[in-house]
Amino acid sequence: MVKYSYVGKDVPRLDAIEKVTGTALYTGDLRFPGMLHTKLLKSPYAHAKIKKIDTSEAEKLPGVRAVLTGEEAPYRFGIYMSDKTILAIDKVRHVGEPVVAVAADTEEIAEQAVELIKVEYEELPAVFDVRKAMEEGSPLVHENLSEYKHAPFVYPKPGKNIANHFKLRKGDVERGFREADVVIENEFYQPQVQNVQMETHTSIGQWLQNGQINVWTSAQSPFAVRHLLGVGLGVPLHRINVVVPYIGGGFGGKAGLHWEPLVVLLSKKAGGRPVKLVMTREEQFYTTAVRQGFYGRIKTGVKRDGKITAMEILYLWDAGAYADYGVNITRAAGYSCTGPYEIPNIKCDSITVYTNHPYGTAYRGFGHPEFHFATERQMDLVAREIGMDPVEFRLKNAAVPGRITATGEKLREDAGRVDECIKAVAEAIGWGKKEPKQVGGKLRGRGIAALWKAPAMPSFTSSSAILKLNEDGSVTLSISSTEMGQGTPTALAQIVAEELQMPIEKIKVVTKRETDFGPYSWQTVASRGLFMEGNATLDAAKNLKEQVKATAAELLGVPKEKLVVAEEKVFVPGQPDKSLPLASLATAGIFPDGRGIGGPVLGYGMYTAEGLTNLDPETGQGLPALMWTFGAQGAEVEVDPETGDVRVLKMASAFDIGKTINPTIVKGQIYGGIVQGIGSAFMEEFIFDQKGKLLNSNLTDYKICRAQDIPDEFVFIPIENPQLNAPHGARGVGEHPRISIEPAIANAIYDAVGVDLFEIPMSREKVWLGLKRKGERK
Repeated sequence: MVKYSYVGKDVPRLDAIEKVTGTALYTGDLRFPGMLHTKLLKSPYAHAKIKKIDTSEAEKLPGVRAVLTGEEAPYRFGIYMSDKTILAIDKVRHVGEPVVAVAADTEEIAEQAVELIKVEYEELPAVFDVRKAMEEGSPLVHENLSEYKHAPFVYPKPGKNIANHFKLRKGDVERGFREADVVIENEFYQPQVQNVQMETHTSIGQWLQNGQINVWTSAQSPFAVRHLLGVGLGVPLHRINVVVPYIGGGFGGKAGLHWEPLVVLLSKKAGGRPVKLVMTREEQFYTTAVRQGFYGRIKTGVKRDGKITAMEILYLWDAGAYADYGVNITRAAGYSCTGPYEIPNIKCDSITVYTNHPYGTAYRGFGHPEFHFATERQMDLVAREIGMDPVEFRLKNAAVPGRITATGEKLREDAGRVDECIKAVAEAIGWGKKEPKQVGGKLRGRGIAALWKAPAMPSFTSSSAILKLNEDGSVTLSISSTEMGQGTPTALAQIVAEELQMPIEKIKVVTKRETDFGPYSWQTVASRGLFMEGNATLDAAKNLKEQVKATAAELLGVPKEKLVVAEEKVFVPGQPDKSLPLASLATAGIFPDGRGIGGPVLGYGMYTAEGLTNLDPETGQGLPALMWTFGAQGAEVEVDPETGDVRVLKMASAFDIGKTINPTIVKGQIYGGIVQGIGSAFMEEFIFDQKGKLLNSNLTDYKICRAQDIPDEFVFIPIENPQLNAPHGARGVGEHPRISIEPAIANAIYDAVGVDLFEIPMSREKVWLGLKRKGERK
């Protein structure tokens, strides 16, 4: 067993003092000379032609420096589907879509100018239900879908409201249903919700007269912002510099490109002055991106002994008006569609559907919380239909090493163990114990849900890191994975400390990400940060050691292979005279006669995803996963049958994360994800009127968890089956704690109350289990 000095230890977060003292800088804190402020005129209609725009009065207002319409910005942007302009052109597609932008000396002047703009609309029929949007003759949200550029793994259907249709086919699903003793079909629903980051979308852009573009933004992915800006505007990348300071929460909603092109174009029109846009909380709800809505239908064939023979799955994703990120969520849900189970016969259609709702994007879990709600409720319902214990049923079908996934991948021996996670959670919540179902007049129940997730990313995704040895022997790590609360920089510092055997106090991780100076990283998404940045950082630390050893070997006159780097020096063990402090080698080594050797020590490391392939467009077969992270959630709830009030007494979580780098940070991720999931289970839901206007676009009407909603008890059980190609075997935890909270709670409520479809009045909201039962027996 490996003995660690820093890995696996509770090292305090490197950014803790900055953040709790208020000295950490966010984009909203930045001020520049001559900076202008932006306000938006937004559409009052869900779907309408823009007949005429009159900005003349706004342009006359003193202090207004630039007014921009969509006709002046005919650029389409997108990382997977380039279907969106920064301002509406010709027509609007959702309530709250920006139509005109104003940059002025103050926010107040900009707001006043917006009120002076006149827009004439012609309202069009709108569509808000994904099933109706799929019907022939439904209003088309995008008539020009065939003209949009998109990633090669995206399959739009021009002439329909389908942005992507992912197909997965394995075995013979009809034969599988014929072999089944029982066939059960159910429908499930999840509404659109908001990411609710503490910091709203904030961007500053400056397009200088020499052609240089500078951007400061609260984005998860600085290099993606740079690339998409360059491609969209036709500007060479070396003329674009993107700076990302600390981010006040992302949860996927700040991945890719958002409002950066708008402030850049306003700056150009304003003569190169910097332009700032800070979204209001209300705009965060209906103008920026939100989590997609979801409809699922699952048909399961099963033997009486509990073996699943077939699954037929339909997932419809409400992408809203634009589907740039939505199309990849659809793909990720498609290749993971069954949940963590081996099923021989599968037919899955996962479809991104345009509607006239606000547009969808990533949200913590990348579609997996939504479809796992469907799969894990279905697992419970099928188990109960055949009279089998739900835990036993899951274990019988679990995708353990050696079994075959839906895409035909044979799980490697170090892939992780969902069965161990299920067993650990079952034990933690007292599954199977004979305890009273009713306590003090309240009903109690327990529920379990399993999960899996792989990073949804291109097969060639890469990361890099630079590790600089400073003149005093300390080191500085530069990465481009952004820090938005997840704690990755601290974990990476622990990896460096472990490799160099150096006190962590001597390690600095650069907090500001800047594309002109930082090493390349694809994006801070997909729970890939610790795995990929960790491997790149480990590679950089090893590279630094090799440089140090090469120079020290010449100075000490010993073979390089005999040297060890530790304790802030390089030395031959057992020979005190054969030792040099790292500080003496940082810029160059010096021979006794004054001659120099070597040079500044700068370790460079990189890592590219390995073992991934493209997926077959007709069958979905292939290798989509860098790694699979498996887990399980367990809930114990108490239901008041008189009031319908539900209290989560206990949440237990087990994840096979390979190796825990920092236990405290991991627990923080777990507990935060659970609370987010409880919010979605009980209270978070977009509510629209019949015209598509969002009725709860603020934190008064849209409820999120408060202190009283936190479970009485958290239990976390780390499962550590190391993955051989991961840094110290660690897969990381990332988004996974957010997955399968809703079905675990729903299954627990079912266990307590014993009904399939119900709404329970809450003190503030309602429980919506979103289940319509359509049982079918053979």
